[in-house]
Amino acid sequence: MPLNQQGNQLFARHALLPQGWCDDVLITWDAAGTLTAITPDAAAAVADGSVPVVSYVLPGMINLHSHSFQRALGGRTEKAGPGRDSFWTWRELMYRFARNITPEQMESIAAQLYVECLRHGYTSLCEFHYVQRAPDGSMYAQPAETAQRVIAGARLAGIGMTMLPVLYSYSGFGENPLKPEQQRFRTDAADVLRIIEALEPLRDVQTEVGVAPHSLRAASTQQINTVLAALPASRPIHIHIAEQMAEVQQALDWCGRRPVQHLYDQVEVDQRWCLIHATHLQQDEVQSMARSGTVAGLCPTTEANLGDGLFPLEEFLALGGRFGVGSDSHISQSAVEELRWLEYGQRLQQQRRNIAVSDSERNVGDFLWQRALQGGAQASGRPVGELEVGRRADLLVPDDDHPNLHALALDEVLGSFIFSGNDNLVRDVMVGGRWLVQRGQHVAQQEIAARFKQTLTELRELR
Repeated sequence: MPLNQQGNQLFARHALLPQGWCDDVLITWDAAGTLTAITPDAAAAVADGSVPVVSYVLPGMINLHSHSFQRALGGRTEKAGPGRDSFWTWRELMYRFARNITPEQMESIAAQLYVECLRHGYTSLCEFHYVQRAPDGSMYAQPAETAQRVIAGARLAGIGMTMLPVLYSYSGFGENPLKPEQQRFRTDAADVLRIIEALEPLRDVQTEVGVAPHSLRAASTQQINTVLAALPASRPIHIHIAEQMAEVQQALDWCGRRPVQHLYDQVEVDQRWCLIHATHLQQDEVQSMARSGTVAGLCPTTEANLGDGLFPLEEFLALGGRFGVGSDSHISQSAVEELRWLEYGQRLQQQRRNIAVSDSERNVGDFLWQRALQGGAQASGRPVGELEVGRRADLLVPDDDHPNLHALALDEVLGSFIFSGNDNLVRDVMVGGRWLVQRGQHVAQQEIAARFKQTLTELRELR
């Protein structure tokens, strides 16, 4: 039976529930897109053929770190400059790209990105949004103009969103003034709180609003504490930290402490926090992150593209650390690719295999998907990440006709889904009870792509 846009039930011969794979699962949701019943061993309930039946169902993945406008930059920075290229030379190219982009273009780029994310298994996303001002550095008449445009792109595509307006005041440790090319990002504590307030009417079952101090280079701990004192207690907080060794050295030169050490010295870091990248850590910093229950936001494809380095995953997991994955600069929009390279980076570094496992879960694919769901849900501040009553009806249906998923034991499905081949094995995707992707195609794919192509034409005429 074809998937029914009007129905509110789906039967999965096999579904990944919080306790692991279960058989003959009847999934039910309400008109608001909230799961109301998850019933294993329910084969008798669909005997009359009234409910669509699929082979496998997975909870949709959470993309916990996105700069959506950078999707239009993908592939355009892969030409070597006259010297040695690095994260810092890439950043200068990104600044130039961001200089003239309009709010309307941000919306079209975001919508295209979010369609691609949905088609590859992400059903919600955390948008770390820092292009707040007009090209001349002035604030728009509506202080949340660009954030509202990005949320509009998310609603057009249908993806769930956590919007994170960014606090960005300085160009380096010690409150160095911003450079001219950073003026579009400029916000102080009062600006960010105004933007959060302006976004309040947009909060709903599909949209949450938190905050993101850009980094300890761009925001002082005094500013961060001022914002947190005014932020509702349940809202998520994200920050870039310890991404590059040069950043770590700059922090040491400035205050004698490494970035993660300084953050924990000066700010109360708890489970609301997501520390993005945190690539370069000492053992005490790994311990602080794990002990506080914060989420490590890992973006392996971007971290590889920018030459960041590798997060100490095994040590962090051994201490009970929590993690999720994000596509960051969007050179890839695939949840599978992030998880694959999270594991492969560790294997290359340690010259071993099958590293992301625990005593209770020895299958790498199952461990990665379940743990990334948990960390991503926590970082998003939204009820997602599990097929469980009260959570959002966000799920994906893998393509059981594909040879890579043929004749597998259940404990081999996610291993093959993540680590076998390069075809996209996501067939159908539901968000909030709505089928947005069917047989690999998004319901508004052509319309959104046409608008994105026009935006690319406009941007490239500015070069």
